[in-house]
Amino acid sequence: MPTERTEVQVRPGVEADLEALTALYNHYVRETAITFDTAIFTPEERRPWLLSHPEDGPYRLMVATDPDSQEILGYATSSPFRAKPAYATSVETTVYVAPDAGRRGVGTLLYKALFEALSGEDLHRAYAGIAQPNEASARLHERFGFRYVGTYREVGRKFGRYWDVAWYEKDL
Repeated sequence: MPTERTEVQVRPGVEADLEALTALYNHYVRETAITFDTAIFTPEERRPWLLSHPEDGPYRLMVATDPDSQEILGYATSSPFRAKPAYATSVETTVYVAPDAGRRGVGTLLYKALFEALSGEDLHRAYAGIAQPNEASARLHERFGFRYVGTYREVGRKFGRYWDVAWYEKDL
């Protein structure tokens, strides 16, 4: 008998999600080069990040949950691209999916909700940096209209080696 795909709910992230979001991010810090953070975070250290993504405005946090267990399956964010004022209409976007929630369309649902939430904002471009190799992330971004613009070669060092980051952009 085929297994049924579990419905996924997407909503804005809230402070009650902090512990689960921190645990999910720490998996990627410890196990992958997807993020260039190299030390795990406590929830308290991660609180300013969560609070910098309110429920409105250009910097959002969308969370995907299992409707039965309320387990967090992933999250997507839009964050400032750079600190200087002229960059205010640009955001950097990212998606993290729980390791056991892959291939369920969670990333697609998260980006769909994120870009719908951003549609009324005064934004011009979204950027995404993808540590290489990461075919699944490149495909996700291309599905949402991102186009490849270039690669920073050996820009990050983690796990004793250098990693490239491919950059993508999307008109908003």
